[in-house]
Amino acid sequence: MKRDNYIAWESFFMGLAELAKERSKDPSTQVGACIVGKENEILSVGYNGFPRGCSDNSHWDREGKFLDTKYARVCHAELNAILLRRGSVEGARLFVTLFPCNECAKAIIQSGIKEVIYKDDKYADKESTIVSKALFDEANVKYRKYESEGKIIEIKL
Repeated sequence: MKRDNYIAWESFFMGLAELAKERSKDPSTQVGACIVGKENEILSVGYNGFPRGCSDNSHWDREGKFLDTKYARVCHAELNAILLRRGSVEGARLFVTLFPCNECAKAIIQSGIKEVIYKDDKYADKESTIVSKALFDEANVKYRKYESEGKIIEIKL
């Protein structure tokens, strides 16, 4: 007889995105992403951080001269997951802890991902999010809010 209280696939994948965001050194916003294939295989995981080989010991400010802010340097979780994937992500689903910005939306569309499942849409009123949704609609990329099972799983590391 199989166990009854195992987590659903979507909870597993969003859990991986949640765990990935814990790798981010961003002091204000941590984001994680997990790309999943048609057979529920994990194709890639990403989090927001500086590009490979670039020091992430400073430049985390949100305001000030653009060149000195995180916005000039950070690679978003979705883009990291797309760039670091193994093989094609055509037809895949993206689980992400924060709704994608318009720049990531373009990369998601171009990569062939067909569905975005997001946990939080705290920037829903920002122009970049409004454009993201318009781009997804036009390109027939589905998006929906993650429906939590309400389970709490503690991981001791």
